[in-house]
Amino acid sequence: MEEKLTSLIEAGDAASAFVANNVWMMLATALVFIMHLGFAGVEAGFTQAKNTVNILFKNTLTPAIGLITYALFGFALMYPGDFALGSWFGFAGFGLSVPDGGLGTGYADAGYTYWTDFLFQGMFAATAATIVSGAVAERIKISSYLIFTVLFVGLSYPIIGSWQWGGGFLSSLGLMGADGFYDFAGSTLVHSVGGWGALAGIMLLGPRIGKYKDGKVNDFPGSSVPLAVIGVFLLWLGWFGFNGGSVLSADPAATSLVLVTTSLAAATGAIGGLVMAWVMFKRLDLGMVLNGVLAGLVGITAGADQMSPFDAMIIGLIAGGLVVLSAVFLDKLKLDDCVGAVSVHLTCGIWGTLAVGIFGDMAGVGQFVNQLVGVLACGAAAFGTAFLFFYVLKSAFGIRVSEEHELSGLDSHEHGIRGYTIVFDE
Repeated sequence: MEEKLTSLIEAGDAASAFVANNVWMMLATALVFIMHLGFAGVEAGFTQAKNTVNILFKNTLTPAIGLITYALFGFALMYPGDFALGSWFGFAGFGLSVPDGGLGTGYADAGYTYWTDFLFQGMFAATAATIVSGAVAERIKISSYLIFTVLFVGLSYPIIGSWQWGGGFLSSLGLMGADGFYDFAGSTLVHSVGGWGALAGIMLLGPRIGKYKDGKVNDFPGSSVPLAVIGVFLLWLGWFGFNGGSVLSADPAATSLVLVTTSLAAATGAIGGLVMAWVMFKRLDLGMVLNGVLAGLVGITAGADQMSPFDAMIIGLIAGGLVVLSAVFLDKLKLDDCVGAVSVHLTCGIWGTLAVGIFGDMAGVGQFVNQLVGVLACGAAAFGTAFLFFYVLKSAFGIRVSEEHELSGLDSHEHGIRGYTIVFDE
């Protein structure tokens, strides 16, 4: 009788844990989804009013394309089960197929359902493509951007992600006695991958007309500073799901720590952006403070589950300073990034990934080398494929709008409406 009672209690505890885990993962999925609204706000707010509809059009279709491609083949590329080519490539087949029928409640050690995992991972996939959108804004052809998004989020992102999260070669790298490459929630696998794609895009597109003239860097006025601020706070909110959901359970201790380190890194990122902008420009630069928040969030993402609160603050502070220096450096190279996407996601994604080898639980020379190899491998693949996709599109169809359309704005030419309309009563 006592054994039966114990068995019933254990079964009840397991069922309760499963429900709690699944509910938390679904909530985290919703928070990651809201990040797309945050990206839309940041990009539309920081770019010119004449291109607002174009920006919002791309940001609406990007998650749609991301989810569709991930459902059709991306999920099966990222989590292939078995790798056909060593530990570099595998494919589990087209479409979604629940393991063992039903809801797949045994999936992920009974932590949550197969469907929940697909949707959570699908939101990550769409995020990588959205990063590219802001960098190439105001001069890219919408058709070329959409084709690139299908290719990049459908092929590049899931294959690179499979190298770590799908059990590929990075997960067991083990150089110099270390345990392998580590990227908790995607400083490299999501943010740097998107950042490399953005860098390839701005290199092949060239700067906006008038951005670099007579040796000066001209800042184009954004359409709405309040909208950009709202966008950043929505992204910060979404990061609770982005990092918190990456615990892959509702474990109270682990989830709480991740949310604390995530928020502290964002906070010190803002301070880092503030201080470095004052040093460089001698002004209180709101844009750099906002990008500093995002820089801190990207920087902590690789090791949010391993860092102490103090380590998280250091990582965020450095990331906030780096995002300013990176933006200045890109301008010196005449690489025009409309919203600072390369500086936020690529520069700070690299920093955050390497920081695992400096501050994390496995910190040491061996772990740092593993982190560096992972950064280089993912960077070569992401930049190489993105550059190839953009180059082929540029050669075949062109990727840049005409000078006339760029100067007058993409909204009226490509969409027939404007984002902001003031009507005066006669």
